[in-house]
Amino acid sequence: MAPHQIRLIGDPVLRKPATEVTNVDGALVRLTDDMFATMYGAPGIGLAAPQVGVQKRFFVYDHGEGAGVILNPRIIESGGEWTFEEGCLSVPDLSWEITRPKQIHLVGVDLDGNEISIEADEIEARLFQHEIDHLDGILLVDHLDEDQQREARRALRERTMSRPASAGQLDGGLRL
Repeated sequence: MAPHQIRLIGDPVLRKPATEVTNVDGALVRLTDDMFATMYGAPGIGLAAPQVGVQKRFFVYDHGEGAGVILNPRIIESGGEWTFEEGCLSVPDLSWEITRPKQIHLVGVDLDGNEISIEADEIEARLFQHEIDHLDGILLVDHLDEDQQREARRALRERTMSRPASAGQLDGGLRL
């Protein structure tokens, strides 16, 4: 069983912008370890703190060059455009083609207080953008056009009425 339950769409914590991390202590390190276990159990490739009910600006991920934790991340540069099917652990069973910048330059801090600077492309860039959206209170459905949003609301209502949603199960798309 995962150490934390992933918060699902409709939970107000997912709509609140997270606050900066100002102190790295043993409790934060343990929380990141638990978040990795939760993410792997879902399964996903990224998990932001608000998705487990913690209103702090950080996320865990495991893709590309391996696993990592980024505190207080910011995108300082982006370019290109890339459309790809994207899902979310907080919006289970659904995915959509979303257009995002293809390349980004991300900066932040690791758990040891070292500055991080990452040039990311395609999937890794999408992963980082998706997790930063969570830190800003933005969900995947906010990137949909009006017709897609109507369809998403209908699908979410149907799933809620037919059975309880479980985080981590997607019909298709990348689980972020």
